[in-house]
Amino acid sequence: MKRYLFLFASLVLATSAAPVGSPPQPKPAAPSPKPNILVIVADDLGYSDLGAFGGEIHTPNLDALAERGLRLTGFHSAPTCSPTRSMLLSGTDNHLAGLGNMTETIAPNQIGRPGYGGYLPGDVVTLADRLRDLGYATLMSGKWHLGGRAEDDPIRHGFEQAFDLVQGAGNHYGRNLSPNWQQLGVSTYRENGETVKALPTDFYSSDYFATKLIEYLGKADKAKPFFAYLTFTAPHWPLQAPEADVAKYRGRYDAGFEALRRERLARQQVLGLVPRNVRAHDLILPPGQDWASLSPEEKQRQARLMEIYAAMVDRLDQNVGRVIAHLKETGQYDNTIIVFLADNGAEGMDLREVRIPGVAQLLKLTDNRFDNLGKQTSFASYGPGWAQAATTPSLLYKGYTSEGGTRVAAFINLPGASRRGGVSHSYGTVMDVLPTLVEAAGGTWQGGSFAGREVQPVRGRSWLPYLQGRAARVHAPGEAIGSELFGRRAIRQGDWKLVDLGDGWKLYNLSSDPGETRDLSKREPARVRALAAAWDDYARDAGVIMPSTPATFP
Repeated sequence: MKRYLFLFASLVLATSAAPVGSPPQPKPAAPSPKPNILVIVADDLGYSDLGAFGGEIHTPNLDALAERGLRLTGFHSAPTCSPTRSMLLSGTDNHLAGLGNMTETIAPNQIGRPGYGGYLPGDVVTLADRLRDLGYATLMSGKWHLGGRAEDDPIRHGFEQAFDLVQGAGNHYGRNLSPNWQQLGVSTYRENGETVKALPTDFYSSDYFATKLIEYLGKADKAKPFFAYLTFTAPHWPLQAPEADVAKYRGRYDAGFEALRRERLARQQVLGLVPRNVRAHDLILPPGQDWASLSPEEKQRQARLMEIYAAMVDRLDQNVGRVIAHLKETGQYDNTIIVFLADNGAEGMDLREVRIPGVAQLLKLTDNRFDNLGKQTSFASYGPGWAQAATTPSLLYKGYTSEGGTRVAAFINLPGASRRGGVSHSYGTVMDVLPTLVEAAGGTWQGGSFAGREVQPVRGRSWLPYLQGRAARVHAPGEAIGSELFGRRAIRQGDWKLVDLGDGWKLYNLSSDPGETRDLSKREPARVRALAAAWDDYARDAGVIMPSTPATFP
């Protein structure tokens, strides 16, 4: 706005100074229209699942977007979904944005404490709020998972149109298998704050979320730029996909997760996503769960689960393609910023073994026989072997503050950016999304006030100077960024990372050891002390309350 006022003032001065009878002065060029914005979030997607990130799954639409934009190999989320979503929409730490823990796993000593409500508090301004204030039409379709009260609805947080799944997961065919499934909850869908009483008979989550977003885009005020937030629940369990998509992958995974891990790592090296000499972290599996030790029946079951999972990712990609086709048909694509990310590392949970209340009872109501896997009445996950194939070369998966839990596939496609069409290894965090997009929209995000009220300041950093070639990095090497979930904690400063997964602090240099394979804590005690003190400062500042009970996630 300041730039436009300056241009206007300059024009007035130039006109008043022009001598009588002089030729008319040329009119200044009209300012470029604000960019449209599309943010796409995949749920529990593995780091290497997309073709552009080393995978074999057929994802041509996302691959094309990633290769046209900038692939981000150093982009980090929270270890699980709702904390990440709170950070994405608020630009601040999840403990300050109301999701210090997941509602489903909150510890007794966290109940009722500030930052642990399970919803966005009143002092948080969302990305939708900020962009709506800048004149954007704000649209959402997909998973919400940021509170189920009426006042938590997306339309109370800046969205003008919203179709959303309230909870964190649900049957992808919209079928509630148990009215008494209390802990994870029966799936509730809302549209613009009203509970949806009946879903279409042909409902499939990824299809319908894309359809709804396209509908909203078609109805949006064409005089306004749009902010569209498309948040798939795929490929989060239960693993369910149309049979035609599953059939594409028959036999593809019969060699097992260890073979797939080697294959994907080699492909990542070819693509320049990891160093040629990278050392991958060893698989961490329950005793007797390596591929060679599995029975023929269990190998067959495991391969089928991965086939279904691949089909879910494939179907997600097809629906991204539908949205992109709509933008191209309506002439909006070339002026649209596209951000894509997963909300955490791949899901390593085996639902047959978990301790989440309600799951064991639910599994008794489902049909997980081999021939029924992937269908409406099945309810299964694919477990830690496939998850670690997806997070290679990193340590572990969702639920952990290790790189496997927090380093996610992400890219940004910014029209006109000088950094485009390649790979960036710069460190980034999901908190950076809000300041990047608000600045790209011509707004400001700094400070602790919005619309005359005091709010949580944004803690992320804008990527815009970096993308435009005006900065060498996004985060300064000395900046310390902490995280915590389920009592598992970490702090990152430049290439160094200090992490505690429940067994004490360990120190890694991620530039030379991205797989977190060599603990340097005994060699660098002074650095450990300094980073541990920095984590303590972070925890006090963010209001971290370490849980009084052990982590629920495996």
